[in-house]
Amino acid sequence: SRMTIRKGRIDVKKKLIALLLSGSVLTMALSGCGSSQLTEENAAEEEVVDTTQGQELPSGKVELTVWAEENSYDMLEGMFETFKQEYAGQAEFDIKLAPQADVQTKEGLLADIHNEVDIFTIPDDQLLTMIAAGALSLVPNPDKIRNENVEEAVTVATYKDFLFAYPYTADNGYFLYYDKNYLTETDVQTLDGILAVAEENGKAISMDFSSGWYLYSFFGGTGMELGLNEDGVTNYCDWNRTEGTIKGVDVAEALLKITSNPSFVEQSEEKFMEGVKSGNVIAGISGVWSAEQIKQVWGEDYGACKLPTYTCAGQQVQMSSFTGYKLMGVNAYSDQVAWAHKLAEWLTNEQNQTIRFEQNSQGPSNIKAAASDAVRKVPAIAAVIEQGKYGKLQRIGALYWDSCITFADTIVAGNPEGKPLQQLMDEFVSGITASTVQ
Repeated sequence: SRMTIRKGRIDVKKKLIALLLSGSVLTMALSGCGSSQLTEENAAEEEVVDTTQGQELPSGKVELTVWAEENSYDMLEGMFETFKQEYAGQAEFDIKLAPQADVQTKEGLLADIHNEVDIFTIPDDQLLTMIAAGALSLVPNPDKIRNENVEEAVTVATYKDFLFAYPYTADNGYFLYYDKNYLTETDVQTLDGILAVAEENGKAISMDFSSGWYLYSFFGGTGMELGLNEDGVTNYCDWNRTEGTIKGVDVAEALLKITSNPSFVEQSEEKFMEGVKSGNVIAGISGVWSAEQIKQVWGEDYGACKLPTYTCAGQQVQMSSFTGYKLMGVNAYSDQVAWAHKLAEWLTNEQNQTIRFEQNSQGPSNIKAAASDAVRKVPAIAAVIEQGKYGKLQRIGALYWDSCITFADTIVAGNPEGKPLQQLMDEFVSGITASTVQ
């Protein structure tokens, strides 16, 4: 079979049938995080034919619908106005916004591949599923976009040397926030140091420990491995290994010690923000989306830096992280695909990535925008860039997430059944690596 691009549209019937043939694969395609590569191997033998070049821009009335999160509406309306000014006289534009959370874009679009939306935003881990489902129109001027954005952001938007989306942020990761009233730059280098200060002051450090997104931070720097198998559905993982400098039980012991400290609180990010506002929490792990709220509370005392090290097997292990990028795609079934590409490019250009930074504290993927002094001076942006050195792109099958919840709940509860730690780690890994076939 072959996936062919025809004037921005993709023949999707064969791909949709292939997805529907497997209930487990369909479940993966419609699930949330972690299923992005399920189609890469399935599509390995397929040819992507680029016929998007030379698209004409029609005149007359042009109606476009953009999916976006509602907290960005005011900002996007301003970008729409500058777009209309840029192309004034070439067409009569009617651009509408429709609410859609980024993390649910894949699910929403695959539920109705002919949805009238023209432009949408996605986290990078949704890209390959969207490609296989025929949801994306190829970027018609890929070299320009590649030259304007950082290399890894372009890489995650590319498949088989074709660019399928426009990068617009390079900040979809996490790091440490801290209150400078209590913690020094030396204190925040180690988790032990942070916990000691918090305990001394009757305060806390917050983390959404039961989330696999954050729990990964304790394993990513150990030398143990986690990833997606070639089937694009199941995982490989050796977090229960019994040999090496750091063993699986070493991490389990470290986590039991950390979570039993009264100054470590396992809670959602919403609760983290409540703790910041109440004054109980003086440090926490989150991303740039929390920067404005934290700055409002801590003011000039708001600090941000890479994640600390933690004590494991008698050594300091740098906490790792998942990294990610936000992309903007054009629906292959758009009735105005040429203009949709023009608008998507406009919304993700240097000027508008700078606006996103200024108004929403989003870290640009555009090389020039990211290199500005203003960006470098923002603690949250500087922290996510620094933490990126210890990060890994999120490419994990769906069974990882529930397995993390089960394991984390056991750890936070103090291993109430008294399971041998090797057994605990073996069960954890068995859940992560299980087959989805019943």
